Amino acid sequence: MTTMPEDLHFMQRALDLAASTIALASPNPQVGCVVVKDGEIIGEGVHLYETRDHAEIVALRQASSSTAGVKGATAYVTLEPCSHFGRTAPCADALIAAGISRCVVATGDPNPFVSGTGLQRLRDAGVEVRVGVLEQAARDINEAFAHFIQTRTPFVTLKAAISVDGKLAPPLANRAPGKPHWITGPEARAEVQRLRHASDAVLTGINTVLADDPAYTDRTGLPRRRPLLRVILDTHLRIPLDSQLVRSASTGGTPNEDLLIFCDSAAAAAKIAALEDAGAEVEPIVSHNGRLSLPAVLADLHDRSIVSLLLEGGSHLNGSFLTQRLVDKVVLFCSETELGEAALPFAAGFPSPFLLEQSLRRTTNAIFGPPDRPDSCLTGYLTDPWPPTSA
Repeated sequence: MTTMPEDLHFMQRALDLAASTIALASPNPQVGCVVVKDGEIIGEGVHLYETRDHAEIVALRQASSSTAGVKGATAYVTLEPCSHFGRTAPCADALIAAGISRCVVATGDPNPFVSGTGLQRLRDAGVEVRVGVLEQAARDINEAFAHFIQTRTPFVTLKAAISVDGKLAPPLANRAPGKPHWITGPEARAEVQRLRHASDAVLTGINTVLADDPAYTDRTGLPRRRPLLRVILDTHLRIPLDSQLVRSASTGGTPNEDLLIFCDSAAAAAKIAALEDAGAEVEPIVSHNGRLSLPAVLADLHDRSIVSLLLEGGSHLNGSFLTQRLVDKVVLFCSETELGEAALPFAAGFPSPFLLEQSLRRTTNAIFGPPDRPDSCLTGYLTDPWPPTSA
């Protein structure tokens, strides 16, 4: 079926609206809606978690005050209108009641238990329904949400900066303790901040904390609904109380839920108490052979409604996530710096990140930085975040 130019135009506007809600809708999906009559936009809306109202309701409310009126209008929605009662009433019913005569939907609901029901309700009411306009773009916006709904685990993105010879960092003996070693330039590091802002949580291991003393904060300055959750895997609770992570976990002596430390159940009670007094949350979790169970960590994060997880680990943690097939998406920044054979590998157990590249699907490439010192960025998928639906 040929897509009309006006459908592409107005759906792109709805997608732009949905994309504008990064970090403001989770754990719900990002949705945009545009109501059009006689070729003119008479209402627009997005879903923000805090306001509860879905994008369709916001757009209809705005459209109802227009002189054109809503009856006979077309609604463009980036995600299938819901048909069930949750925190709000069904959006499909609201569109029908408002007199919408045509509904153009980018993609169906990723939840297999409700997918297609909203579309069918609209059709049963006599509304003309078109599905699949700019579908891949809509799926990309909500890839983490779809994965979360379908697998009941966070969508894990592994981010790493590597040298041209595939290394992660110089040997520890060649580095000043507590000082990060930058491989990429400021433009690439700004992109990392964008990735953090788009994530519900960032995860790393204790070895990286001890080597770099990172803060792992969202420094974009953009609004977010809830603080970026910094997650540390620290079996024996070796994290220093004066580390940047612990110091930034407390605000005026009031515990802040933005630092979560997973440890072994045998960790020292005194250290747990000291960290909790400093504002961190400490969560003992099952371990095997001295290593924390990564599936158990992901299950705990799911229960905390962490939809998207950015893995910023060291060599061993990267290797563990990859060998256990727990990574969904990979973002590799590659600089022109050469670190040498003795440097730390990108992932323990993987001879080269360039071999991993061969396993990635739907890869894209970007360049950050000036022409005389560019950093390349490869993005690809190890899993399908949103298997095809029959909507």
